[in-house]
Amino acid sequence: MTAPPATHPPPTGPHGTFGARNIVRFVRGQLPWLTALADEHGDVVRLKMLGKWWFLVSHPDDIERVLVKDARIMQRDAGVEIVRRFLGQGLLTSEGDVWKRQRKLKSQAFTPKRIAEYATAMVRVSDVVLRRWRDGATANVHQEMSQLTMEVVADVLFGASMSAADVDDVRGAMEIANEYLSGSPEAMLRFPRWVPTPRNVRTNGAVATLDRIVHGIIARRRTGEARDDLLGTLLAARDDDGAGMSDGQLRDEVMTLFLAGHETTSLALAHALYLLSENPDIAERLHAEVSSVLGDRLPTAEDARALPLADRVLKETMRLYPPAWATGRETTEPYELRGHPVPVGAQLICSQWVVHRDARWYPDPLRFDPDRWSPERAKDLPRFAYFPFGGGPRVCIGNHFAMMEATLLLAMIVQRFRVELLPGERLELAPAVTLRQKGDGLRVRTHARSAAH
Repeated sequence: MTAPPATHPPPTGPHGTFGARNIVRFVRGQLPWLTALADEHGDVVRLKMLGKWWFLVSHPDDIERVLVKDARIMQRDAGVEIVRRFLGQGLLTSEGDVWKRQRKLKSQAFTPKRIAEYATAMVRVSDVVLRRWRDGATANVHQEMSQLTMEVVADVLFGASMSAADVDDVRGAMEIANEYLSGSPEAMLRFPRWVPTPRNVRTNGAVATLDRIVHGIIARRRTGEARDDLLGTLLAARDDDGAGMSDGQLRDEVMTLFLAGHETTSLALAHALYLLSENPDIAERLHAEVSSVLGDRLPTAEDARALPLADRVLKETMRLYPPAWATGRETTEPYELRGHPVPVGAQLICSQWVVHRDARWYPDPLRFDPDRWSPERAKDLPRFAYFPFGGGPRVCIGNHFAMMEATLLLAMIVQRFRVELLPGERLELAPAVTLRQKGDGLRVRTHARSAAH
């Protein structure tokens, strides 16, 4: 569709011809600054950064236009070029015909039947990992969730193709990737890969490690027997002409799944355990639900639908701490928002962090209240007042996979342990591509629910 002509002058926003001060403000505190911009200037804010016009879009109706109704004249925002250093031309970063073909091929791995089959591996791996936890032990909740989800996604992706050493190497490389993507000068200023800063050198080494491991697995699987894991499905996927993915395409899609399937789920679980430790009444309600449904047995894919409070806890966690805290688009044609003109090449930012904490849609927005998501309370919520997985044609292809994984893993943790935040621990955030916990993360103590565990 063609956007209607602009009828109003440009929206207001912070001043600046080139936007250097705005860059400084952004780097110093992305989350409070974006919130302050929306509070001061309204639902459409215009500002300059890096010589480009940026628009912060904060009303659900406008976000729906940007992500869904006018998706034809949008492409990924300029920041995607930074992520391509790790993900290449995967589904998250590609455009046009490449994206359409990859989306169609990759969708064959995320049918409801396939997602349900992945649950077996999720539960089996989680059972092994959780058996290593000890009553009364102290742990770093972010690191523990990162280790758990990394082992799960490695098994679901590769089955027995990936060694424990490779899993550790990939997790270490991902940590380096997140350090680079956390507003580093090398990323913000687009330093070429050959510039020998210490971070650039580490980043190049991380990419080389990921390439070595993933290409090695792909090569072995090309010549071996077919296996019934996610990589096996991707290897077997064919388009309408009977062609499959090249090794390079497989590598990029595998890396995208590692980032999306490991990082975002680990953050959702870490933040959920933090919120449950701060709200013990809700934690006990959740334990009662899990005990009623599961008893002492392992969960199955069908159990995920029988745990409504677990689902609401995760939804409320991702409202308060969305793993993807902002989604960007770039206009490819002249556009308008609420009658305001938007030029070609403008960067449109739709921030889950800002919208998910808007009191217009969520009374007492900073309160952790999973019951917001009961059907009777959630039914009047505007469609894009909540969009943790994005929306429109580029909505996260693995959103159902991620929710099933998070629900099953959270149920298994709550079934076996009560997680207590240690005294003096305080949640601080370090937004990068995802909304991470600052530094090493929060320290907790694990209390076993029964002698059996």
